[in-house]
Amino acid sequence: QVQLAESGGGSVQAGGSLRLSCAASGYTYSSNCMAYFRQAPGKAREGVAFIYTRAGDTYYADFVKGRFTISQANAQNTVSLKMNSLKPEDTAMYYCALGYCSGDHAEEASYGYWGQGTQVTVSS
Repeated sequence: QVQLAESGGGSVQAGGSLRLSCAASGYTYSSNCMAYFRQAPGKAREGVAFIYTRAGDTYYADFVKGRFTISQANAQNTVSLKMNSLKPEDTAMYYCALGYCSGDHAEEASYGYWGQGTQVTVSS
C-alpha cells in the first residue's frame, strides 16, 4: 500500500518562503511522477509543480514559475517544494501526489495516490 507523508507548510507574510516535503512509502516502483496540487477555498484544485522522478524533468504552472522549485532527494520517492516570494493568492491547501505520467503530468487523473494535504497561508 502506497502512502504519502507530507510535512512543511504554515503561515508566512507576503514575500516570505516556505518548504513542503513529501515522502512516498510502499510499492512505488510503477510510478514515475510526483507533483504538488493546491486548492483554495471555493476554487478547483490546480496543478502547481511536477517532476518525473526517473528523468528528473520538472514542469511548473505559469503562476509559480520563477518562484517555486520542485526537487527530489537522493531517494526518488521523496520530493520537496521550495516556495519563494509567496503571495496572498498562494494561500491554499497543498497536496502531494504520486502517479504514472506520460506527458499528462498536469492531469489529476494521472495520479493514483494523494497526501492528506498541508495548509499554506500567506498574509499581506
